[in-house]
Amino acid sequence: MSFSSPLTSPLKSADWLLAHRNDPDLRVLDCRYALSDPLLGRLAYLEGHVPGAAYADLETDLSGPVQPGGEGGRHPLPDPQVLATWLGAAGIDNASTVVCYDDPSGGQGFYAARAWWLLRWLGHREVYVLDGGWPAYLAAGGEASTEEPTPTPANFTPQVQPEMVATAGEVQARSADTVLIDARAPERYRGETEPLDRKAGHIPGAVNRPFSAGLDEQGRFRSAEAQTERLNVGDAPTITYCGSGVSATPNLLARELAGVPLGPDNRLYAGSWSDWVSDDTRPIATGAENEPAK
Repeated sequence: MSFSSPLTSPLKSADWLLAHRNDPDLRVLDCRYALSDPLLGRLAYLEGHVPGAAYADLETDLSGPVQPGGEGGRHPLPDPQVLATWLGAAGIDNASTVVCYDDPSGGQGFYAARAWWLLRWLGHREVYVLDGGWPAYLAAGGEASTEEPTPTPANFTPQVQPEMVATAGEVQARSADTVLIDARAPERYRGETEPLDRKAGHIPGAVNRPFSAGLDEQGRFRSAEAQTERLNVGDAPTITYCGSGVSATPNLLARELAGVPLGPDNRLYAGSWSDWVSDDTRPIATGAENEPAK
């Protein structure tokens, strides 16, 4: 099963969530996390979350095991059946409508997009990101719960969409008309700093389109027109990467918002920079090669 075009927006508003919170098929995933301290997301969840929401941990639920040599990156894709089993334990089946949220405050608005992308990778269409995340939910009058739910176990059958993923080899052998997008901050793209990975720089030929530019001051996604303008890739097929395949996902969502669905023309290099630099034979570029215009 493949998707030729997006049927609906990949976003849901806080008002929509409040209006549909009692829908029997609705499931909510709290994806709050902090790379600086892996416990902060779960602590925030325990202090208050959308009633009935299950917690989705980036490291243990939304990623696979890190390989000793670094192949696959810092947050490898989980095994599809392992992820499907976890989704079932969270009460999610193939008929569920799933809304994922995080807290975009402080530039952390990419964990929900990771969960959204993973469910789409497993072939699930009815999955969305809560626009503006946790702050938007509270601002809309949403109540916070400290009760951890006990979901009724469900069966989720994965239908993996391999065309959504690009490997390092496919990045190297990409066609001349394919645009490689680096979603990291400009200073990491230029190689001036690298706080997480073993080498600094970017993949040669990549253009820099930081994911954060796709969000406004409230952490909401900018309009489809604004996404088209800032990405500035036209209708060209794209492969997007970041440090470990997490913060690239808002750019993938932004492209879909602008009319290019996930698939062969809107792919994720899942291992991203941390996978790229695990092989010392792969080339590295530094400097302002293809940064966005000021």
